[in-house]
Amino acid sequence: MLVIDIFSGYFIKKVQYKVGKNLTFNNFSSCLLSLYAFSLPLFPKQIFMELTASTIAEYLKGEVEGNADITVQTVARIEQGKPGALCFLANPKYEKYLYTTKASIVLINKSFVLKEPVACTLVRVENAYEGIAALLDLYQSMRSREKKGRSWRASIAWSAKVGRKAYIGPFAYVGKKALIGNNVKLYPHVYIGDNVTIGDNTIIYAGAKIYQDCQVGANCIVHAGAVIGADGFGFAPTADGSYKKIQQTGNVVLEDFVEVGANTTIDRATMGSTVIRQGVKVDNLVMLAHNVEIDQNTVIAAQAGISGSTKVGKGCVIGGQVGFGGHITIADKVMVGAQSGIVTSITEAGNYRGSPAFEFSKYQRCYAVFKNLPELRSEVLELKKKLSELNKKE
Repeated sequence: MLVIDIFSGYFIKKVQYKVGKNLTFNNFSSCLLSLYAFSLPLFPKQIFMELTASTIAEYLKGEVEGNADITVQTVARIEQGKPGALCFLANPKYEKYLYTTKASIVLINKSFVLKEPVACTLVRVENAYEGIAALLDLYQSMRSREKKGRSWRASIAWSAKVGRKAYIGPFAYVGKKALIGNNVKLYPHVYIGDNVTIGDNTIIYAGAKIYQDCQVGANCIVHAGAVIGADGFGFAPTADGSYKKIQQTGNVVLEDFVEVGANTTIDRATMGSTVIRQGVKVDNLVMLAHNVEIDQNTVIAAQAGISGSTKVGKGCVIGGQVGFGGHITIADKVMVGAQSGIVTSITEAGNYRGSPAFEFSKYQRCYAVFKNLPELRSEVLELKKKLSELNKKE
């Protein structure tokens, strides 16, 4: 009873400090209920993961060189490694750090040949980059398990259906007839419009907005501030010079395993759907206009913009700040360098750069010329002057 009285007194003083000293409680239980209501973080849960080298090797089907029982509790870049940290080496440019790092464990490729002895324990895997990605997935999944349940401060329409083990954070909104799958996580201030469907295991981070009738597949990630399904930029010029809005009656469809970066916008179709197919990864601050179609496993870097009704093929790589004109088609396996401009369709796989963009090897030859244009101009003017003097002598 003494222990309970001590804790009860502590809790009551904590609540009174937070919400006012005049607040009183009849008993310990009422105090605890108030603490829950005000969500006071008295004992925040720590995210903690400890793995041994042997456990990592077993998980990644790798081999240990060194102390199989050594443990790690965090991850770090190899140049910033410290005791208790797991690092990886995939880029040869960072090899020098392998011999000086203080990290406890380093993932390396099985094919890597050491040039010097190392102090750390090595875990050799087929692909170190893929290996660290798999471990980070494991770490993230453990963190994600911390989030579950529905906040009483969330607003969920009666006609909405929410799956098992879903998390809906404070001030999130779920509209009428929305379907939220199993293990979905809606972080605080997320807006889910009417008739939206969200597949299993999808994560929608804080402040993202998904407008009515849009569809998000399973295992997707939509980062903070992204807007899915806003009206496309459709206006018809009128006789008096003003513009009449064209109603955007379609939706946006994100298929499974799509990731959308922070503050990216994907507009709804005028009619039909704007479609982002399975496995597409979109960086922050990207603009995808109405009726755009992005095919499977294409990646798009930050600040790229794709105009309306353009279709991008499978497995394409779009660099940062690339701009696409509207109503064009891009073939599969096209790579476009940063800040390029695409104004016509690309019919063959390859590497393109420039504005307007053309084949990369030709671009390099052209660049070697036009970067020297001032000098070339001076030479031409000098030759022209000499030619003129020769003509005068004749």
